[in-house]
Amino acid sequence: MAFTESVVTALPCQRHLFEVPADVSYLDAAAWSPLPRSVRAAGEAGILVKSRPWAHPRSAVPAWAERARAAAGGLIGASADDIAIVGAVSHAMSVAAHNLNPRPGGRLLRVADEFPSLRFAFDRLAGRQGLVVEEVPRPPDGDWTEAVAAAITRPGAAPLALATLTPLHWTDGSLIDLDRLAPLVHAEGAALVIDATQAVGAIPVSVARWRPDFLAFPTYKWALGPYGLAFLYAAPHRQDGTAIEENVGNRPPAVGARRYDRGELYDPVALFMAVAGLEQITEWGVPAIAARLRGLTDYLADGAAELALMPAPAPLRAPHILGLRPPAGLPVNLADRLRRDNVFVSERSGALRISPHVWANDDDLARCIAALGIALRGVT
Repeated sequence: MAFTESVVTALPCQRHLFEVPADVSYLDAAAWSPLPRSVRAAGEAGILVKSRPWAHPRSAVPAWAERARAAAGGLIGASADDIAIVGAVSHAMSVAAHNLNPRPGGRLLRVADEFPSLRFAFDRLAGRQGLVVEEVPRPPDGDWTEAVAAAITRPGAAPLALATLTPLHWTDGSLIDLDRLAPLVHAEGAALVIDATQAVGAIPVSVARWRPDFLAFPTYKWALGPYGLAFLYAAPHRQDGTAIEENVGNRPPAVGARRYDRGELYDPVALFMAVAGLEQITEWGVPAIAARLRGLTDYLADGAAELALMPAPAPLRAPHILGLRPPAGLPVNLADRLRRDNVFVSERSGALRISPHVWANDDDLARCIAALGIALRGVT
């Protein structure tokens, strides 16, 4: 059955709010998103502030930082006081690692082939604290949740000191169910750090349910904002730590997670854009977005299955990213071949990663499946 707008009624296609040409199938939001027109306009307004500072007093900009903080917190069920504004998720993870003191000799648990931002700072922490780094290997059946749960509770293993997890695997959208795993981590008395880069803005995220010590996400992917700006959630008991950079804005009397704010925070371009993107996501509603994206990826999965590309079963994949891992491996340069037909996707660690957002429509999906079929027929 063809995908039509009647399949997903919670949120119609929002292509009119973007500048995506009709003949371009941009299905790579997991890499970075195009900007909505409103976000571009907000950035241009921010440029005017810096271009004509005599006409736009700097005293108006701090309020935008608080507006961004509140909007980011709203998407994860946190208050503005719980949110620091940082430069990148790697910055956020360095802050988190700097402010954790896990038990020496315990385990640092993560999944295999994790994104570098969630490895580097914690590798250093592991070396400093004498932690044993355990990477859960990719499960043959694709069920990361079961594999991670078994690792957390494995009899005879060293005590779990820290888990650094994500709601889904960044390479292919394989689900890592934190609703199930977070309580297991807490039951072990371990700290929990979450990289929600590939989640916030596309699927529901709740710090109340997961109770992480720290959680971070950027704006340039699913939150439809600028590059070079990210948010760090710090749980209330983690808000009296030490920043990795000292600046006037994050010293006392700064309260809450503001203690971890980056320097040069009051950038009108980035803040204006971030607010526009975050508030647009809030207006649509994340559950409605997730429902729409599930319809899109389910349709793509059906088409991929007909081409013998073997998508994972729906219960094992997140609603917004479809990863394809053919048993014989991906044809060489498959993403490049698709790009010639104006279909934009990514290859990540042996998977073809397809990630539509709210601008994607029926024509995009049909063009993607058709281009895949042509590319595969050309393989000898």
